[in-house]
Amino acid sequence: MKFQPFLLLFFASTLIFAQEHSHISSRAITFPDVPGYKTLKTDLHQHTVFSDGNVWPTIRVMEALRDNLDVISLTEHLEYQPHAADIPHPDRNRSFNLALAEAKDHDLLIVHGSEITRSAPMGHNNAVFIQDANKLLNEKAEPVFAEAKKQGGFIFWNHPAWYAQSPKGTPILSDFQKERIKNGELHGIEVINTGDYAEESLAIALENNLTIMGTSDIHGLIDWDYVEKGHDRPITLVFAKEKTEASLKEALFAGRTVAVFNSLLVGKEENILPLIKACIEIEDVSYIDRTSILKITLKNVSSSDLIFENQMPYTFYSSSPVFTVPAEGTKTLQIKTLESVTSFNLTLKALGAYVAPKVHPIVSWEIAIE
Repeated sequence: MKFQPFLLLFFASTLIFAQEHSHISSRAITFPDVPGYKTLKTDLHQHTVFSDGNVWPTIRVMEALRDNLDVISLTEHLEYQPHAADIPHPDRNRSFNLALAEAKDHDLLIVHGSEITRSAPMGHNNAVFIQDANKLLNEKAEPVFAEAKKQGGFIFWNHPAWYAQSPKGTPILSDFQKERIKNGELHGIEVINTGDYAEESLAIALENNLTIMGTSDIHGLIDWDYVEKGHDRPITLVFAKEKTEASLKEALFAGRTVAVFNSLLVGKEENILPLIKACIEIEDVSYIDRTSILKITLKNVSSSDLIFENQMPYTFYSSSPVFTVPAEGTKTLQIKTLESVTSFNLTLKALGAYVAPKVHPIVSWEIAIE
């Protein structure tokens, strides 16, 4: 009986540890589904100690669960192996297998990927949905892209504006990339990498029908590199028919994506408009008694602040024409309709969103007034 207090303490501490390891976090990244599709939150560019990162693959899984992500890929550098003396691993699939085992009891998809690492003009490129990373090891770049395509890979160009390879900080679409696009060996491009949004990369994406991507390219800890600095990690929202690897792959090849970094949204207009409309719910539409001033509350159901500018012929009462609907919060507008109306279009410019360099989308909601 004298051991009973110890046993109680042991079981209590075990329960606390289990709760701490449940991956519940207050920093969850949240976006609604859009009509016809599930919105999958993905980060398809990450590193661990199996290339030049600083954490074990299991940590990447735990971070993704805390961030409420749906899909990740650990895209280790195939050629660049600075930890090889301490962690020799002839099998380039090892990182993926460790992450897959860690995620087996969780609702998180782990996509097999690798980073093809070359100097300019080839640059760095991620190949995801591959089958065997070992077969991508080749001194020449062209056969690597051909093998990734053969394995069914979706290939995207990483940080094209990276000043280490492009000293002016602007991407250059080389003959090598043009040939890869022509051969069906380059399908996407990062317009957001780490904290950098390159509108020149967005222009390349639109001109060449490449899928728009956003990634963390994390090497250290998400908490240290993003959360403690007041940021969410950059991600790619993928609009898929269902949460499966096959559906995710189909959506990426089809280009149904929006890159996100905090309040910044970047994507094609046909993808951004339904997303923003789904993020805003209209509540409490009514006129102030004996006035023609209409009160309307906008509720933001996403984890990103959404910034708007009034585009209506009506003006606002007691509000700037530029306003923010905070993440998971509300904003009440008072609209001077001048006379009582039974319906109108709430038309706003989404200032935090881009559908082309320096071009913001116009979003409209049809409002019925009872």
